[in-house]
Amino acid sequence: MSRRPLIGLSGRRKVASQLEGTPESLRHLEGDWYYADYARGVLAAGGLPVHLPLDAAPDEFADHLDGVLISGGADVNPDRYGAALDPTTEFEDIRDAYELALLDLAAERELPMLGICRGLQLLNVHAGGTLHQDVPEHARYDIDPSTLSDTITTTDGSTLAQIYGGSVSVNSLHHQTVDTPGTDLVVTARSGDGTVEGLEHRELPMIAVQWHPEMLDTRDTDPSFSWIVRMAARRNGA
Repeated sequence: MSRRPLIGLSGRRKVASQLEGTPESLRHLEGDWYYADYARGVLAAGGLPVHLPLDAAPDEFADHLDGVLISGGADVNPDRYGAALDPTTEFEDIRDAYELALLDLAAERELPMLGICRGLQLLNVHAGGTLHQDVPEHARYDIDPSTLSDTITTTDGSTLAQIYGGSVSVNSLHHQTVDTPGTDLVVTARSGDGTVEGLEHRELPMIAVQWHPEMLDTRDTDPSFSWIVRMAARRNGA
């Protein structure tokens, strides 16, 4: 029996004092963290999520992984795309460095990669693109995260069009967006106001979406999770 494809899942580092209910004696400890729905989405699609701790070099995982999922979280440091710091931007340099190195390896080894929210923005910066640092109308934290608050349109012939169809209703939980797309990246989905909602690499098996499919009610059957697991399975011969 072939094994489940192994999907590396990145996250952010938090001090335990940031988590409500932590005992006082443990509040100084660090933890790696992401919403469990990312892992559940991978599992539901037939993959096996593998936690990637920030303390281990990405190249130590490279020979073991079949695909990579870069999750949401903090902003990307604007120094990395030559912009001045906006007061609304909050970044985590240790995570930026780790995930940019992870993208280097994914590109070098042609690992399938799915980026979600921050993952899309980081992919764009990795490719030399830039970001709008504050687009508050897209940060719909005032409603349940599963609420379909936007409709995006995909580009004919693109991977996103093949897996989602011509349009799809999504949530909106981000305050930064793509400004200039990076080299070899193609915009393949936009919202009604023109905001970039999907990117794909011209040659490599890399796609990214700006919305959060893992938080939607359709998470267990979401096409992006199915895509990353399917591409990873092809790579490992499953």
